[in-house]
Amino acid sequence: MSESELTSLHALTDDYLTAAQQADIERAYTFAKAAHGTQRRYSGEPYIIHPVSVACILAEMHMDADTLIAALLHDVLEDTAVEQAEVALAFGQQVADLVEGVTKLSHIHFASHAQAQAENFRKMVMAMASDMRVILVKLADRLHNMRTLSALPLNKRRRIARETLEIYAPIAHRLGMHAFRADLEELGFAALYPFRHRVLLQAIQKARGNRLEVMDLIYHHIGEALEKNGISASHLSSRGKHLYSIYRKMHEQHLSFSEIMDVYGFRIIVDKVDTCYRVLGILHNLYKPVMQRFKDYIAIPKLNGYQSLHTTLFGPYGVPIEVQIRTTDMHKMAENGIAAHWLYKTGRKGFNGLNEAQARAQAWLDDILEIDKTANNSLEFIENVKTHLFPDEVYVFTPKGEIIELPTGATIIDFAYAIHSDVGHTCVAARVDKRLTPLTTVLQSGQQIEIISDPDARPDPAWLNFVVTGHAKNKIKHDMKHQQPAMRNRTHVRKIVRKLHRKS
Repeated sequence: MSESELTSLHALTDDYLTAAQQADIERAYTFAKAAHGTQRRYSGEPYIIHPVSVACILAEMHMDADTLIAALLHDVLEDTAVEQAEVALAFGQQVADLVEGVTKLSHIHFASHAQAQAENFRKMVMAMASDMRVILVKLADRLHNMRTLSALPLNKRRRIARETLEIYAPIAHRLGMHAFRADLEELGFAALYPFRHRVLLQAIQKARGNRLEVMDLIYHHIGEALEKNGISASHLSSRGKHLYSIYRKMHEQHLSFSEIMDVYGFRIIVDKVDTCYRVLGILHNLYKPVMQRFKDYIAIPKLNGYQSLHTTLFGPYGVPIEVQIRTTDMHKMAENGIAAHWLYKTGRKGFNGLNEAQARAQAWLDDILEIDKTANNSLEFIENVKTHLFPDEVYVFTPKGEIIELPTGATIIDFAYAIHSDVGHTCVAARVDKRLTPLTTVLQSGQQIEIISDPDARPDPAWLNFVVTGHAKNKIKHDMKHQQPAMRNRTHVRKIVRKLHRKS
């Protein structure tokens, strides 16, 4: 590969792609460079530098050759005269489909930019349903665009930054790709709120300088305790919150800067799961734990596949210490999410041969497709998706002890539909921790829910006012379309509930 733009890409792929695959990548580069011709970016650079940079981002994650080829070609359908059939003929249908999935609907007139954004997002989601690699190419494309945003006019910078913070960073988070999410948020924050970013950065740099003595003391205490118990302290590190995370917490929780910076964060990475729990015991012997602040995301992973132990401790001088404890594989998965499959080839297997992060991502995508079925238009679709992109989660139990994961704000009806559509349709009452509870009740982690059904009952239209999951909404609307409103016998249901109350 003689072209200077390809030097870094060659270096990144040399240790994991074959010579034949690298030859195909070089051929794709030549094809893309010829297609873009004399096109230049706002910065004045030749356009080909952008797709090569996108391919390099993906090569750092050891993505396969087809994905790198698609990255090199990802703008040819949108910005040049090249047709999808030409790409398919030259590089295969799979590559052509990936390129088409990332391509915007640029040849259709939309009434507004918001409508265009919504339709393009909808198109991308449909392509993701067929091949998850579409979103990886799109995220890499967005990341490089954000890194070079300064060349654009101010109004365009702000629009792209807002879109990044509202859609693409949350998608990266939802797919478990923490490193991507952090980069997108930092760049988006700096572009959308440059003054706030600058002031907060200066305050953090000053605060961190004042905290060094306490940080060093805590680091020494924890490291010494680990070494005494035969655990290497080489993977102990301090963990600082990134700027946008601090800003959002201050804004949403009405906290002062000093309240957030009073917390000292550390991360400990070990070899295996058993050692995670050993380290937890060592820390709880070293400093007193805050009992309400312990989270076991190893036993019950987050919705995006994230696993780790979280604990908060009372440190020296009474300062709070937040510690994350995880294995090396968990850390790789936390940083790279669904991309960890290609980068590390590790992880427990989920359904259909997917690794766990991919299986969870596919389940989330299925929920998004359910939302699409009920949305009246693309603008409604994208607004509904935004509420599902960044959910916290609750973990509740069936009477048999099975764990059901739901977004924060989910109700008993959401739970019933998560069990099965028929359970949701015929739900008339529920017991939460063995006590009769209204169906509108918002669930909390750790609760046990028992659904009481009646085969003659049908969904109540009022449920749409409080269910939060796309799956539940879609099933209720679908059932209502096929049933007469009078079919639900409200008097019958009230009688059942009264009987249950008398028995209780």
